[in-house]
Amino acid sequence: MNNLFGWTRLMLLCFVIDVLCASQQTVNSETQEVKGIVGKSLSFPERVFKTGYVRYGEDTTASVINGQSHIDSDERFKNRLHWDNVTGLFSLSDLQIEDAGVYSVENKDGEKRIPKFNLNLYYFVSKPQVRECDSSSCSVVCSVDNEKEVTLTLYRGEEILNQTSSPDLTTDLSLRLEVEGKNNNSTHSCVASNPVSNETVLVPKCCSEDGHPKETDMNERTQGMLIIAVTCVLVASGLVGLAINRKKSRNEHSQDSSEGVQVDNEYATITYIKQTDNQEERRGIPELESRRDNSEMASVYDSLQLHRMAASGDVDTA
Repeated sequence: MNNLFGWTRLMLLCFVIDVLCASQQTVNSETQEVKGIVGKSLSFPERVFKTGYVRYGEDTTASVINGQSHIDSDERFKNRLHWDNVTGLFSLSDLQIEDAGVYSVENKDGEKRIPKFNLNLYYFVSKPQVRECDSSSCSVVCSVDNEKEVTLTLYRGEEILNQTSSPDLTTDLSLRLEVEGKNNNSTHSCVASNPVSNETVLVPKCCSEDGHPKETDMNERTQGMLIIAVTCVLVASGLVGLAINRKKSRNEHSQDSSEGVQVDNEYATITYIKQTDNQEERRGIPELESRRDNSEMASVYDSLQLHRMAASGDVDTA
């Protein structure tokens, strides 16, 4: 009877130990959420100094045995997974969006521990853009590129006026802020944020204290339109002047070309005529004698013409 009682006590003790071990294993295997930024580095918060492993899912990617590290040559983590023998921490550098997932670090230095880390990766959030003030309604629109877990918030001072987010990453986030006259002196801001970063821009004032468009804004717009109109007139005038000048230049060039053709037409080919036997007899011709005496007024053409006349008998040689 005593033996039976002893065996019962032993079995009950073993059962309790198994339950405690399973409970401890569950605690040690609890998954922690960790966040990283694309392009940056991350250290897993579990120290291994002598013996331990790092696994991505079910695959071992790095190990430490007797204080010596061994990094898997897998292309995915090549030259990016490191172990620091001073801090005992494993770190992953140059994070990529594809690195997200569950990692486990098994520590065998003392009490066996296998903590798991669910790594989520994010980009730096974009800076919000504030569109030009709509003075007709005294409102502005703040928008930002939508990415993973991005939230867009409008503040008046420290008070949240409006907030939006969307799982649809194909559309931008935007919020409209209408400023009432009584709140015109308050500071308004637009904040874009995600779990790892945030960006803030101040919302400009576009209305006066009574809620109407600011005169300075109206004057600036009028001046801007006037400058544009004057610029257009000057450009148009310059183009017209240039066209007139080019047309005038073409006309002058055409006139010069015509004059050149006329001058060229005044030239004639001079043919040498050999002296004939009866040329001495023509010395008695009055028309020829008068032109020979006045040689300065007689041209080559005249001399040639008189020779032709004498040869044809049109001139009286008696």
